[in-house]
Amino acid sequence: MRAEFSENLITGNELIDSQHKELIDRINKLLDSCEDSDSKLTAVKTLDYLSDYTVFHFGAEEDLQKEIEYPGYEKHKAQHEEFKKTISELDEMLQEEEGPSPAFVAKVEENVIKWFYTHIEGFDRSVAEYKFMRENNGRL
Repeated sequence: MRAEFSENLITGNELIDSQHKELIDRINKLLDSCEDSDSKLTAVKTLDYLSDYTVFHFGAEEDLQKEIEYPGYEKHKAQHEEFKKTISELDEMLQEEEGPSPAFVAKVEENVIKWFYTHIEGFDRSVAEYKFMRENNGRL
């Protein structure tokens, strides 16, 4: 399974959408590194690469939410913290194994890709709609 940016992931916020595209690219690079190499080091470096960009992206989203006084900020931030925990668990899993196993790949597909789609389609779109309504006097 590969992550793919599709119309249902568009939030309407150019910055956030471009960062989501970059995150998808990094998720796919992680999966590619698992297929192309049995190297634990390659997978660890690729997961670190994804983790670093995730932290950057979540910071940008949270800054935007504070700026627009988004009422769901705390709940949204909690979702981000859960995802960071998932990335940490994946890192631990890689450290304990000799290389990226089928179980690791399955966990990436289940806990990264599926989470990502659900999060964008629900939480991130909600932020974008709230921002749009604020800028347009409450009208969609």
